[in-house]
Amino acid sequence: MAVTLDDRLVIAISSRALFDLSESHAIYESGGVEAYQAHQVERESIILKPGVAFDLARKLLKLNVSGRPYVEVVLLSRNSADTGLRVFNSIQHYGLAITRAVFTSGSDTSRYVSALGSHLFLSADASDVKHALESGHAAATIVPRSATAIASSVSAGEVLRIAFDGDAVLFSDEAERVFQSDGLEAFSKSEQEAAARPLEGGPFQGFLQALHRIQTEFPRDGQPIRTALVTARSAPAHERVIRTLRQWGIRIDEALFLGGLDKAEFLRAFGADIFFDDQRRHVESASRVVASGHVPHGVVNQVTGDR
Repeated sequence: MAVTLDDRLVIAISSRALFDLSESHAIYESGGVEAYQAHQVERESIILKPGVAFDLARKLLKLNVSGRPYVEVVLLSRNSADTGLRVFNSIQHYGLAITRAVFTSGSDTSRYVSALGSHLFLSADASDVKHALESGHAAATIVPRSATAIASSVSAGEVLRIAFDGDAVLFSDEAERVFQSDGLEAFSKSEQEAAARPLEGGPFQGFLQALHRIQTEFPRDGQPIRTALVTARSAPAHERVIRTLRQWGIRIDEALFLGGLDKAEFLRAFGADIFFDDQRRHVESASRVVASGHVPHGVVNQVTGDR
């Protein structure tokens, strides 16, 4: 029987998202491929420090401890197999159950996202992320957490907590287009009129659905995953969102309709392990307290080029 990952939540993650490769990447930027390769080979026995998405990967893999393999984390890296040896040594050092990897020797990794059946692709390379999104896959560019965030982060225990923006992330950007072109008043009026019509799915709909499928395997009082919608929407634009999730058959554990308030402190209160948003200014603010991923999708990114 052929081996497949069809029954698992598949996360593709780059080496620069999983580990802190800032020093090595700076050498690549200044000295090129040969200098980078020499640096990595010389230090292949030196363990890399955890990167922005390390804790997320660790918590995802811990979902498998009950005996059933719910999650598969696959390394999808622009390293070569040679320079990637240091990455695998670090994976083994930390005891991460990551056994599958694709090394592309500097070329675009996004073409393998579909082949792996990935529900989510996390990378530090914005171009790879953009290509994955254009191909219809959930993807985000990992934004480094600030030193303040690392020092002040509050542990939420071993429950995996994932927070999402709504428009252009979980949902399509159709409502955001109205807001961008006609303003808040027109947006509110449009959403009231369309309250009974569900929004189309955005790039992260499938990822949320995959998380929900895992949640249904556990009792309510023993959930290993909690999800949150953290959106700038407020009443009366809330109703359409609620009805959309109901139509999808998805339970969101917490929903925060903030009416434009800064999201960072609310993400801290939720204890998010990671937050996804299409607007860079929200991502940069959130990165003060939580690992964050920029989703370069939708009208905001078309108009402003990663605002």
